[in-house]
Amino acid sequence: MQKRSAYFSYILLAIFVLAGVLYIARPLLVADREEAAPVAEAPAPSATPESSTPATAPAATSSGITKEGEVAFLRGGQQLRKIDVEIAENDAERAKGLMFRPYLSDSVGMLFVFEQATPQSFWMKNTMISLDIIYVDSAKKIVSIQKNAKPYSEESLPSYGEAQYVVEVNGGYCDKYGIKVGDAVAF
Repeated sequence: MQKRSAYFSYILLAIFVLAGVLYIARPLLVADREEAAPVAEAPAPSATPESSTPATAPAATSSGITKEGEVAFLRGGQQLRKIDVEIAENDAERAKGLMFRPYLSDSVGMLFVFEQATPQSFWMKNTMISLDIIYVDSAKKIVSIQKNAKPYSEESLPSYGEAQYVVEVNGGYCDKYGIKVGDAVAF
């Protein structure tokens, strides 16, 4: 009888360990499937009124995003840094953001585009990496930065002002490259 309960305990323990491993590995497995999807299935970006060039198909990168555009950080007319960005311009893309991505290169980010400038607030639910969240007004000036946002946090990270655009980059990026409130962006 004692052997049976010992075997049962080992089987139960193995089931819990396996369930835990699958729970932890799930975001990685989901991310792998998303990255393996053909680029042609991704929605093509639409040209913005400010853009004089036609929309082109996005280019896949090994940096953690699908390149759909570029964002330059400027101070006094001088370019500080430039990154490739994936653009989130509809509700579904904005809701997903950078969730479930295990890696993001320092040369890339995500640009969120809203129809008008309003107070914004983001969170880090299901986001596996630390991010700097850069809030940008309709004149393309940085109004606030939420630095080193904690992965998986459901804490609200407000813009502290009206923002029409939001740029997400790796946590620590703004300190590393000297990006500050009052700087401008161009895209």
